[in-house]
Formats: sequence, structure tokens, C-alpha cells
Amino acid sequence: MSRKLAAEFFGTFWLVFGGCGSAVLAAAFPELGIGFVGVAFAFGLTVLTMAYAVGGISGGHFNPAVSLGLAMAGRFEWKELVPYWITQVIAGLVAAFILYMIASGAPNFTAGGFASNGYGDLSPGKYGMMSALLIEIVLTAAFLIIILGSTSIAAPAGFAPIAIGLGLTLIHLISIPVTNTSVNPARSTAVAFFAETGAVSQLWLFWVAPLIGAALGSLAYTLLLAPGESPGKIARETN
Repeated sequence: MSRKLAAEFFGTFWLVFGGCGSAVLAAAFPELGIGFVGVAFAFGLTVLTMAYAVGGISGGHFNPAVSLGLAMAGRFEWKELVPYWITQVIAGLVAAFILYMIASGAPNFTAGGFASNGYGDLSPGKYGMMSALLIEIVLTAAFLIIILGSTSIAAPAGFAPIAIGLGLTLIHLISIPVTNTSVNPARSTAVAFFAETGAVSQLWLFWVAPLIGAALGSLAYTLLLAPGESPGKIARETN
């Protein structure tokens, strides 16, 4: 169990440090900033690289919502859920703290939003609470379907991290203007405490919506799409 938790720590640390770090340090750098597209790819690449590096040890969750969805799908033991959640949150906070220490070394530094998530005045596009709730639920559900499908027995071997990483990239490309993209309560928690915008007061949504989305995605996959219940397999077995 200790090796699994260590793998989850390193993976979640890398996701928050790399993904949020790209937003804080590089997104708006004068004339050369990577912008929304660069940040989206940064988040996808953190998951892709750590899924290959430590996914074979812990399953490569790096996200409390993913852990919940995998447990509901029978891919993860319920007794390990809370230790994974605690590790993921702590890893995110450590990454955010180190990122804050680095960013604060710049002249005239202000934390501002510090890559935090939000709705209303804290949304990049000023989207309301219902918009934020819906997009986080829908995209987290889609993320779970991508994860469960790409790691199923019917999927090509060895390609799951690529599909998952690109899936997370696409999710960010869609939703950065709405919520700054969470789909990950640990990522949201990590940076909210360093933001100067009151992001902590909205943190509840970025736990509730991803967890609901993960549950719905897991149910949709296991009830409708799981290879063991696919029409193709049933047809082959009855012929």
C-alpha cells in the first residue's frame, strides 16, 4: 500500500505542479505566453507522463474523482479510497506551496487567482454557478468513460495513457473559459488556498461536481459500454 500511495503522491504532485505551474508561470508571459492551449496541453502531458511512470504501481489516478469512479466500476478497492484521497490532496498542497514559493520570487508578484477554479466573478469568462456545475459534471463523466474504456480488456494494450492525457487536454480546451477547469478536487483544493480571490469559498462546487460526474460516468460505462456487455461480444457468444 505504501508504494501505491507514494506513486499517487508523485503523480498528483506532478499534475498540480506542471499543470497549474504552466498557468501561473508561463501562460501570460510577455509576448511568449503559452495561453489556454499551452495550459491545456500541460495538464494532459502531466497525466500522460506520470501514467506511464507510476501508473503500473497505483493505477495512476491522481484525482479523487477518478478514484471514486474506478471504485464504483469495480476497478479499485473501496478500502483504499480514503487513503488515496488524503494522499492526493496532500500532494497537491505540497506542489502548490512549492509553486507559490517559486512564483513569489518574481518582481511585483501578486498571487491573484493562482490558477484556481471558480464561477461568477472568479470564472475567466464570468460564467454562472449553474454553467460551472454542469460543465464540470459532464466533462468529469466523459473523463471517466475515457479512462474506463481505454483501460478495458477490449482496448489496445499500452495506449491508455495517451488517450487519457489527450482526453484531459481536450477537457481543458473546452472548459478553461468557464471554470478554469477542475474535474479534479485535489487540483482545485491545492491552489485555492494560495489564491487572493476568495476561491476557497467556491471550492465546494469543485468537489461536488467532479464526484457526481465521476459517479455518472462510471455508471454509464459499466451499465452501457462495458466490453462484457457489448452487443458485439454477445452476438459472437450466441452464434
